[in-house]
Amino acid sequence: MKLKSSFYLRKDVVQISKDLLGKYLFTNINNNLTAGIITETEAYIGITDRASHSFGNRRTNRTEIMYAKGGAAYVYICYGIHHLFNVVTNDKDIPDAVLIRAIHPIIGIDIMKQRRNKTIVDKAFSNGPGTAAIALGIDISLNGFSLLEDRIWIEDKGIIIPEKDITIGPRVGVESAGADGLLLYRFRVLNIGNKGYKGIGE
Repeated sequence: MKLKSSFYLRKDVVQISKDLLGKYLFTNINNNLTAGIITETEAYIGITDRASHSFGNRRTNRTEIMYAKGGAAYVYICYGIHHLFNVVTNDKDIPDAVLIRAIHPIIGIDIMKQRRNKTIVDKAFSNGPGTAAIALGIDISLNGFSLLEDRIWIEDKGIIIPEKDITIGPRVGVESAGADGLLLYRFRVLNIGNKGYKGIGE
């Protein structure tokens, strides 16, 4: 079932970040359907979070989509190379977002291999935000797209991940954010393909 608007409009972006673990992230690019299970996320709390692009109510051409109503795709280019995909959450003008850091490939794996220029799915295949985006065909052209439509979206396939299987820690690469860089807003579930959760392999 495709996630409804109400999922994204909740106030607690940290909880949303955790809840996205185990959900299926789909793309339909040039009629090529691909999907992977979300296995790692990071939460960013709008204008109060020094690690967020919108800290201090910063509104630029890049960050403006973060102020949209929850349920939009925020895609930006990092270091001039990597396209990173974020889920915009909360109400309009509250710029919370969740960075999708990793996926477990499920649908369209051959297409993903071509995009990644790989012959096998190894541990590094889609275990970072940049490689996950490449595998799913996500680039800056998807910035601002609604996650309620049929180009890029997220579905709930009934996977329930026990708390004991979720690793919680500080976010990656935000050391310059001071105390905010130490906040435990990163969530991971490891080896999801070996866990036997309901929904795996659908």
